[in-house]
Amino acid sequence: MKRPPTNDPLDPSVGHNTNSRDSTKWLEHLRPAVASFAWLTLITGCVFPLVLFGLGRLVFPDQAAGSLVMNAQTVVGSRLIGQSFSQPDYFLPRPSAAGAGYDGGSSGGTNLGPSNPKLFQDIRQFAGDYRQANGLAPDASVPIDAVTRSGSGLDPHISPENAALQVPRVARMRGLSEDDVRSLVAEHTQGRQLGFLGQPRVSVLDLNLALDQAAPSHVR
Repeated sequence: MKRPPTNDPLDPSVGHNTNSRDSTKWLEHLRPAVASFAWLTLITGCVFPLVLFGLGRLVFPDQAAGSLVMNAQTVVGSRLIGQSFSQPDYFLPRPSAAGAGYDGGSSGGTNLGPSNPKLFQDIRQFAGDYRQANGLAPDASVPIDAVTRSGSGLDPHISPENAALQVPRVARMRGLSEDDVRSLVAEHTQGRQLGFLGQPRVSVLDLNLALDQAAPSHVR
């Protein structure tokens, strides 16, 4: 004869039944949690990045590949990352605090505040070097981007005003007329994004490559 159920806490079968029910409830909560974790990992960690990658390669192939700049079938840089030019027959980029200068592995700024004396010392030094390099008067105005570092240290652009002050030096070193060099600057000057975002800018790498095509460098 089957014994009727009892609620007596001293009955060992009562504790066994309670533990079984608790284990079942615990597993019922665990299964959906594990399944949700697996599905979200698959969707957000695999499917979503692959879809974005595919769309990027399809819709924006150049940008998705790194906006690489080619010269004679050779990758010479990226339109998104500046490079250091020091020869006088090239347009010079703005100063950089990324490593030894335009180091892609050490991107960053100086983090010098406006009250830091070193910031003023650096600006005076950059301004003096810029005036000397471009044959300007000691009190000549200098574009702000010629004496300050960008936040990333990898800015690939300079302002049109900065490029204009470098035209006479570059034209003289290349044996070109200033009008020809100004035309090259104008061709490689980009306007505001969407007509109102940002400021006009000149891609230093693209401009210097155009210079090499117009009049190869003879400076070593």
